[in-house]
Amino acid sequence: MEHIKKLAAIRESMAERGIDAYIIPSADPHISEYLPDRFKAIAWTSGFTGSAGTLVITQDFAGLWTDARYFVQGREQLVDTGFELVKLKIQHKAEYVEWLAEKFSKGNTVAFDGNLTSLLLAKTIKEKLEPLGVAIDGGIDLLDAAWEDRPLLPTDAAYLIHPDTTGQDAASKIAAIRLKMEKLHTQAHIISSLDDLAWTLNIRGNDVPCNPVVLGFLIIEAARATLFIDNTKLSAADQAELNAAGIDIKPYDSVHAAIQQLAVEQILIDPKRTCYAIYESIPASVKVLEDTNPSTFLKAVKNPTEVSFSRETMLKDGAALTRFFKWLEENVGTENLTEISISEKLRSFRAAQDGFVDISFDTIAGYLEHGALPHYKATPKSDATLKPSGLLLVDSGGQYTSGTTDITRVVSLGNITSEEKEDYTIVLKGLIEGSMAVFPQGTRGYQIDAITRRPIWETLRNYGHGTGHGVGFFLNVHEGPQVLNPSNVDVAIEEGMISSIEPGLYREGSYGIRIENLVLSRNLSHNEFGDFMDFETLTICYIATDLVNTSLLDQKHIDWLNQYNDWTYNQLAPLLTEEEAAWLKEKTAKI
Repeated sequence: MEHIKKLAAIRESMAERGIDAYIIPSADPHISEYLPDRFKAIAWTSGFTGSAGTLVITQDFAGLWTDARYFVQGREQLVDTGFELVKLKIQHKAEYVEWLAEKFSKGNTVAFDGNLTSLLLAKTIKEKLEPLGVAIDGGIDLLDAAWEDRPLLPTDAAYLIHPDTTGQDAASKIAAIRLKMEKLHTQAHIISSLDDLAWTLNIRGNDVPCNPVVLGFLIIEAARATLFIDNTKLSAADQAELNAAGIDIKPYDSVHAAIQQLAVEQILIDPKRTCYAIYESIPASVKVLEDTNPSTFLKAVKNPTEVSFSRETMLKDGAALTRFFKWLEENVGTENLTEISISEKLRSFRAAQDGFVDISFDTIAGYLEHGALPHYKATPKSDATLKPSGLLLVDSGGQYTSGTTDITRVVSLGNITSEEKEDYTIVLKGLIEGSMAVFPQGTRGYQIDAITRRPIWETLRNYGHGTGHGVGFFLNVHEGPQVLNPSNVDVAIEEGMISSIEPGLYREGSYGIRIENLVLSRNLSHNEFGDFMDFETLTICYIATDLVNTSLLDQKHIDWLNQYNDWTYNQLAPLLTEEEAAWLKEKTAKI
């Protein structure tokens, strides 16, 4: 009833303002994927806690549009809330705009909060609806007045990290961005996205769970740069270091006024990563160039220092995971283990490693049918007790000062069926095909996606999420611009990018399987046919072999698996106790 009352209050406000439809995206003023508590508007309004979705409210309908990762979760969480689940056909596409176009016409008004809506989304809404005579108002916040005890903006301290860790100082990163600005004939550039800001200034914080970022905006001009941040977050020494690098510091909430005063000919903003309210602050006399933030491409290509530290981080993470899976095997069935308790135990193993800061996302520990929910997060209500039977999927990661990890493994707790083995082996075959891929320079992520899916498609199976995403360096676990999914994203895989490869299969109501490693793209060879690339696998954690049906694998797949597990043992054994190493030796035995 709580969410029904909230929905009624929003509808009342809509009626008072003459609004026929109100859109609530999952975002903050920085168009973040993961949000500070203050901006978790969808969860507050509807009870849905997934990280991707959009609410659309009219007087006679309220819907949550989300993708296949959240169909089951959405259906369960929206019961008795007044909201209905609307299944997206294409992930991330604003299909609700088409629905609005069919429902409304001249004289109707559609509204949204421009602080929570990207420029790209706002333009999509306006371009589709305004020709129909629908009025668009992008300056309406209907939530703040109704949201009692709304969380304040986070106040945790931020800090600078040394170029010895990042491989590059802030001044040189800004110089690289300015070089790109010159080529684009722009005199100013606004950075709103928190990971781009963090990378550019070598600054980290704790304002967003699992993401070491701090709320702020950055304006780069030809001769100066200005960071808009709550300056109480920074020590005097860090402020002095930023000033010495040519970066002024101003209050976080003064960014709109500063933009309004810009006296330049052209400004660069990223329409996907800049909110509509920032765009609306730009003076009419300033020409706006919409393009991807230069920093997005620069930070995606890891430098040798970042690559070296990332390899060290994988060793730490692999040791923690080995201890976790050994502990799990020895205690399931004898202790009262649940999805939540094992997630906490895994965190404790990671926390014992040098440089651990946080987990990189909420651990997905899905037992039996919960494993079929790709972005499942156990709650006290759903928290399943593990028994010595069935499949357990664990998708987890760590934030270390030396890098970011993301890994998924599936293990048998006992009594596995031939169907489960077959599904597991087919997913493993997809992972191996993607990991072994050799491809010409200029290959896009959708091509790697198809290579990975091919052995799964051959069995008339598929999965409803992407095959992979970029991963940051002690930054966001989901990082662009590269993405390995079926969408036609025109971004080439470049040397130095760290990406995930994570095929899966999900049988609703029964179990789910996903196996994930992180890979580094690298140049392989040049010949008369061109330049070719391949992947170096970075993740170091054994892949379970007791679930493998070898009759479904070619010899090359068996060789890859044996070599990977042997490499894993040799890498991790020096970090383990004698007992732990013996256990891992058994797990990595050749098949």
